[in-house]
Amino acid sequence: MATERPDKLRVFSLNCWGIRFFSQLCTQRYEMIGELLDREQHDIALLQEVWSERDFLFLKKKLSSSYPHTHYFKSGVIGSGLAVFSRHRIQDALLYQYSLNGYPYMLRHGDWFGGKAVGLVIVDILGLKAHVYVTHLHAEYSRAQDEYLPHRIVQSWELLQFVRHTSCGADVVVLGGDLNMHPQDLGNRLLRSHTGLRDCYTETDTFDGCEDGHTLIANNHFTKKQDLIPFEKGIRIDYILMKGSQRVNMKCESLSTTKGSVADKPFPYSDHEALTAELALLRSEDSKQHGSGNTPAVSEQMDVVTEACAVVKEGLCQTEALRDKAMRLTFSGLLLLLLPLVMAFLPCSCSCSFSTVGLLGAVCISLLLSGALLYLLFTSHIKVLKETEDQMMLTSNDLQTKLTGCRLSGSSSSNGSPELQPRSPFKREE
Repeated sequence: MATERPDKLRVFSLNCWGIRFFSQLCTQRYEMIGELLDREQHDIALLQEVWSERDFLFLKKKLSSSYPHTHYFKSGVIGSGLAVFSRHRIQDALLYQYSLNGYPYMLRHGDWFGGKAVGLVIVDILGLKAHVYVTHLHAEYSRAQDEYLPHRIVQSWELLQFVRHTSCGADVVVLGGDLNMHPQDLGNRLLRSHTGLRDCYTETDTFDGCEDGHTLIANNHFTKKQDLIPFEKGIRIDYILMKGSQRVNMKCESLSTTKGSVADKPFPYSDHEALTAELALLRSEDSKQHGSGNTPAVSEQMDVVTEACAVVKEGLCQTEALRDKAMRLTFSGLLLLLLPLVMAFLPCSCSCSFSTVGLLGAVCISLLLSGALLYLLFTSHIKVLKETEDQMMLTSNDLQTKLTGCRLSGSSSSNGSPELQPRSPFKREE
């Protein structure tokens, strides 16, 4: 008879909104976050938007006794903002920076400078090998006209590929972070269907938190109400996802969120609500454990990949149009550059002064360089989009082969009622 022994794993996730000189009350909020983590004693804390390494070092020092193991992921111009605090020993770490992450000229958004990525730490939890991921995807600035949707789909694809190819051999898989996607958004469905990760909110036995699990809410002191339109009550974009293995069953016993205001404090921890999941780990020698059946339907996987591939293709067309505009800007700058050169060699009796010619030349050179840099930027984006499209096509062809094999196998069954695919384990979000 298989023996089982339950263990608990408490996981915390929070987007700290730690942009120095821009985010409000950073120093005071990090004090509060440190107090919260020290008091709650989670097994693992996954933090996002810890943009300043100085803030990470402050938390590391403050939490040195309660969370002796830490890792800060560095990437991009100002860093990935990702940090992990653990009560258990971190054996290894790996970082993957997403290939697409917005545009450098969109200064008011600033995602490009953040170096969005996914970080992996391998943690030894009571003899179990846990692969723990923390990530932060590109923000959605407009629901109606989302110019970054192809970038976020590429990030979702790279995230699922990273998880799939690095989680082999793990007893426990946990992913937490700000995905910047609603529960049924394409990128979210793509991630879950191809990794088997389960959403703790839909799986939990007990929930205590904001209505519908929202992590951006109108009642938060720092939330801009216009950012929630048309979802006035709030949106759920922060997640803790989990997956077991043949050795371990995983079950979310409880999930909770903060609720904006903090008792005895004048303001919240962040503009996002924090998540805390209590996961039950049921170890078993039985290889036919419940968690191994979490393979989504082949037809579901194929439908989602096809939908994602269409978005990538549309993004490819849009980026090619932008590259063409950059090319025209480059040629315009080159042609206009001839004008000040011609003017420079005209007789001195010409009404144009040397300063005028120099100013015109500087403008032309600026146009030329801007066009050339944008052309290189969009060309690199096109290569990433094409590579992602090719990978998706390979996956789609493989799934089509599996689906055809299932149909052929089903059509030859003795009872004449083929089972084309297993039932999807995911619950529909209402």
